[in-house]
Amino acid sequence: MAAAFGRRACGLLRPLAVYLGNRTAQVCLLSSTVRPPRLCSLVLPSISAPLRTPLSLAPQTSILQRVSPLAPSLIQQPSRAITYYSVKKGKRKSCKSVPERFMRLHSGLWIRRKAGYKKKLWRKLPARRKRLREHVFCNKTQSRLLDKMTTSFWKRRNWFLNDPYLTYHDRNNLKV
Repeated sequence: MAAAFGRRACGLLRPLAVYLGNRTAQVCLLSSTVRPPRLCSLVLPSISAPLRTPLSLAPQTSILQRVSPLAPSLIQQPSRAITYYSVKKGKRKSCKSVPERFMRLHSGLWIRRKAGYKKKLWRKLPARRKRLREHVFCNKTQSRLLDKMTTSFWKRRNWFLNDPYLTYHDRNNLKV
């Protein structure tokens, strides 16, 4: 019975020996609480001897790297808040903040205002305020992501009276 208990304790203490490294005295102290101390001197050389070589060659990993495959929710990913199936009709819904912040041209490009165009204008120089009022084109990756976040309703062609973006809707020799 004591020998079987001792074998199970060696299996349980093996991960402790890896984390403690070459500190055999601490492993001996930890293992003495589990089984009699006279077995500690017999078992420790077999535990610590093979572990010294791979331990020095193994790269040191942080606790986050060891836990991240187990719990992917710990690492925050940006959420796009897309509803793939609505509750009422089962149709895909678009993200509401995209049409509020961006405008899609018929060529497939998206335009947006520069960041901070409404914030603390009293402390910005007039030249900077003028630059912030300009519109910026989104790049190819951003345009694809915004297309995924919206439904076909926002991708249709709109005809507005005196549209200031009329010259930008149709582009020649443009790959998106």
